[in-house]
Amino acid sequence: MSRDNCVIYYQENDIWVGWFDEYPDYRTQGITLDELKENLVDIYKSISSGEIPNVRKHGELVVH
Repeated sequence: MSRDNCVIYYQENDIWVGWFDEYPDYRTQGITLDELKENLVDIYKSISSGEIPNVRKHGELVVH
């Protein structure tokens, strides 16, 4: 099943760095933007499968 996820990424010198907005503690990098995207997919799979324990999550809360 596909899901859209917001990612933040930038190029620092010759390396692309990125992470999911929802999981800011789990950053990865790649030599190319495509490699970064592959690494982000791998991290997402590891997080969602429970392979990475005690995942801290960033979210929003509406208070009325």
